[in-house]
Amino acid sequence: MLNHTLVRYVDLHRSLGFKFRSQRSLLGNFVAFAEPYGDTFVRLDRALDWAARAPSSPQRRNRLLTLRRFALAMQAEDPRHEVPPADALGSGHFERPIPHIYNVGEIVRLIRAAAQLRPAGSIRPLMYSTLFGLLAATGMRISEALALRLADITVDGLIIRQTKFQKSRLLPIHDTTQQALDEYLGVRVRLGTLDDALFVSDHGKAPAYSTVVAVFLRLARSIGLREAPGKRGPRIHDLRHTFAARSLESCGSDRNAVSRHLIALSTYLGHAHVTDTYSYLQATPILMQQIAEAGEALRQGADA
Repeated sequence: MLNHTLVRYVDLHRSLGFKFRSQRSLLGNFVAFAEPYGDTFVRLDRALDWAARAPSSPQRRNRLLTLRRFALAMQAEDPRHEVPPADALGSGHFERPIPHIYNVGEIVRLIRAAAQLRPAGSIRPLMYSTLFGLLAATGMRISEALALRLADITVDGLIIRQTKFQKSRLLPIHDTTQQALDEYLGVRVRLGTLDDALFVSDHGKAPAYSTVVAVFLRLARSIGLREAPGKRGPRIHDLRHTFAARSLESCGSDRNAVSRHLIALSTYLGHAHVTDTYSYLQATPILMQQIAEAGEALRQGADA
């Protein structure tokens, strides 16, 4: 019963244009947890028990709020669904993780470690080293890279289709990046798979997002970038932050250059609004120094 209710809930959101993948996965986990107890409706005690089992406070709150939205929608149809209070596990305060800005040596070590993956001689080590290199060179989202198809590679760059904000864009790439992609494609086209995904592992299918993250974490620990499991450290998404921060650093303290570059960078990264790109201005000491210098120059100009 709960599973059928969830299917209708997911179908409704997808019919409105939402991908709803992570929510579907999370709510499916709840249904699998609740149905063995014989639950046919969302129960408050079960909801809190399930949400509290997440390994961290942010994940517990995310579970609770995702389930709460589901229960609210279903309660409109049937009042037997119980809605957990939003603050049942604490009010919560979202803190954006401080990004790790990779230096060139760290990126090189990561790519080299990926190239040593097993099985040796398969496409897997080349696929991961090319994938991580592409993320570092373009700042694209992991989901965008994994969604690339062979037809998305053009002479003008990569076509990123219908991404996070339902926007497509053309991503020009550097000649060295194109050369690395060409070398990978030389092996990829000989794989003999019917799947047209650009990045495929040795089984001929595109790897899952969770698999890529797991491989990244293992490699990051092996080269000393991260500590033991459960401790914070550089994330794969920080390759995107690094691309943006290094790109903005090249502008120096020229306010006009930074403004122009922010608009271009926002488009390149696929942000919905240019304000979404502002956070990258605080990413490194170099950028902070440049901002301070620009602000001092502006103050002196006003005092003159």
